[in-house]
Amino acid sequence: MNYPDHPDYPDRPDHPEHPDYPGHPNHPDHADFPEPAEPSRPPVVRDAAPDPLAVAVGNASLLGAGYLLMGRRALFAASGAVTVTLVWTVASTAGAWSEVVLLLWWLLLVAHGWLLARGRPDGARRGPRGQRLVALGVTVPVLLATGWLRLDTHGIEDRVTEARENGDCAGVVDAQETIGFGHRLAGASVAARGDTAVDACERLDTARADLSHGLDGEVDALKSGYGTLAALLKDPANEPAVAAALDGFLGRLPTSDPCETVTVTDWLRARKAGHGVLDRSSATAARTAPAALLECGDDLMTRREWTKARSHYRQLLDQYPGDDRTTKARSGLKKVGLAIELDHVQDLVTATHSSKTGYCADPAKYGGAPARRKGTNRALFLGDTEYTAKLPDRWRTRNPAEAALVVCAGSAGHGSAVQTCPYRPSSGSGGGLTYVTFHKVRIPVKVYELRTGKLVADRKVEISGTSCPYFITYYGVAPSDQYVKPSGSDVRDAFSPVVRR
Repeated sequence: MNYPDHPDYPDRPDHPEHPDYPGHPNHPDHADFPEPAEPSRPPVVRDAAPDPLAVAVGNASLLGAGYLLMGRRALFAASGAVTVTLVWTVASTAGAWSEVVLLLWWLLLVAHGWLLARGRPDGARRGPRGQRLVALGVTVPVLLATGWLRLDTHGIEDRVTEARENGDCAGVVDAQETIGFGHRLAGASVAARGDTAVDACERLDTARADLSHGLDGEVDALKSGYGTLAALLKDPANEPAVAAALDGFLGRLPTSDPCETVTVTDWLRARKAGHGVLDRSSATAARTAPAALLECGDDLMTRREWTKARSHYRQLLDQYPGDDRTTKARSGLKKVGLAIELDHVQDLVTATHSSKTGYCADPAKYGGAPARRKGTNRALFLGDTEYTAKLPDRWRTRNPAEAALVVCAGSAGHGSAVQTCPYRPSSGSGGGLTYVTFHKVRIPVKVYELRTGKLVADRKVEISGTSCPYFITYYGVAPSDQYVKPSGSDVRDAFSPVVRR
């Protein structure tokens, strides 16, 4: 460096330490040059700050999109879990409270996203317009879909309500079947009201089935059906459908079986009033019952169920005294009474085996019997029928309904003596003459007028006949008394005063 020609020699004019060097402080031109500036360091770039509005809009989707814009993945995952839980709760419970909780959660997400973004330190922003477009791209479809689904759910509800007001359960079910899972998420409580309407219709179908069985005279089914209808009426919205179901049931009265109709109308008449629309059943019962009672009574008459028939005729007269059918009911009641009397007489006749049993022991009347008149009256001949069986057929009958009299004949005994004749024993038997007295056949009879059951004659009938035959047959000791041998005309002559008046 001590060589003048060496580049580092200090006295060289091009050496930085030489006064003539342009950059030397003592150079005459130095004052005209500004001091060189310190080299600038690159600016510190902070994390990009998200736009608060974009974050709030992103969170308004309920999907936590705002937290993703902020890079807060943990918050995104946590909020998503809460949102899913709340949405599922809304869909499953369909309660207004759950929708309120979900709304509050939505407001909380929006507010929290806004405040959280505003609290970030200022820094380079990644273009708020871009962030907002991204947030809108996520949130707007969600809100539009939710709004459309909720609006459609309300439209379906309107159709359900219209069908319900018209009592059209089929329309209710058809409308509610268009509800999908999305509707239940966006309009849970609205969809639930439709479900309630469908449930009411299903219960109404059950009530209709019970009432249909009730038309067959099943009282328990009637109780069940009306109980279901009464329960449905606790919700006034069900009244049109209940009224339609009730009208359908009442419109099927009377049924083809009048006795089953009577069972139904009796139950309707006895039903305790107080359920509004259901009380119209009483008017239907009052309109239907009289004809059903009369027809059922007539049917029971043909089936010989006299007691039940009488009960129905009496019920018609007692409950509906002003009805036009009362005259026929009285006539039916009279017929029933006669039928009961005739059955009783028939039972007594069947039980008669002697003059001291059955009818002869306990005579009864049959008001439908022919009146006792002048001339010959047909009679039932009971008791000992050895001789009465020989009477003319026109005098006798086996049918109590055709008899004017009942003649109870006792056992035959000896009547007036007719002739006494001697009989010589047969050869070889020894002994003298035997005298045998022949008597008329005496039969005690009691005669009752069947129409009244009163005793009209108590007498002894004596039957004449031939006596003293050429020979008599006997075993052992010869009898001293014997009956005459009556002919058919003799028997007829003896009983003629009994059956003639």
